[in-house]
Amino acid sequence: MAREGWPVIGTAAGVLGLVAAVGTAAGHPAAIVPLVVGLGLCLNFFRDPERAPPPGDHLVVAPADGRVVAVVPEREERFLGAAGTRISIFMSPLDVHVNRNPVSGTVERVQHTAGKFRAAFADKASLDNERNAIVLESRGRRYLMVQIAGAMARRIVCRVAPGDPVRRGARCGLIMFGSRVDLFVPADVRPRVQVGDRVHAGTTVVAEEPA
Repeated sequence: MAREGWPVIGTAAGVLGLVAAVGTAAGHPAAIVPLVVGLGLCLNFFRDPERAPPPGDHLVVAPADGRVVAVVPEREERFLGAAGTRISIFMSPLDVHVNRNPVSGTVERVQHTAGKFRAAFADKASLDNERNAIVLESRGRRYLMVQIAGAMARRIVCRVAPGDPVRRGARCGLIMFGSRVDLFVPADVRPRVQVGDRVHAGTTVVAEEPA
């Protein structure tokens, strides 16, 4: 279970207990059913399964669970100043929302930008929505991972800071309740996913560095 979820789950459980007591005393025990469902959804949302990346440091793994909604050549100016490929992964509220490092290396930069909360699958979300950019240096290459808040999301959690060493597949953050992660890979790194593919953070190979 993701540690950021315990306050939410604790609050939900407390409300559930109070409503259960009041509803039972008033002769309406069925009043707790919606809250039980809500608590179940919270437990499902904050789940954090153990995972291990596939062997091979040249393999780039998915930073998020979800569905690939874009694999496009794109020049990223703000953080990388270089051409590459953007791989966008949309996370529905039912997906695991813990984010993981796509590569091993060092955190070069972290920058949070306030913004709107539009649907995360929309192209403009990467420009308009609240987001958190993480630049990683790995094996002589620079990668950019952007956590993007969605229409339901109201909090982005980042667990890394500039200068931190990171391991491929290790946890690096979380976005609450529906969101998207964009991964920018260098031009010489070959994408291995296409639009519509389902991926799992830390285990699915989304790109491959040249041998």
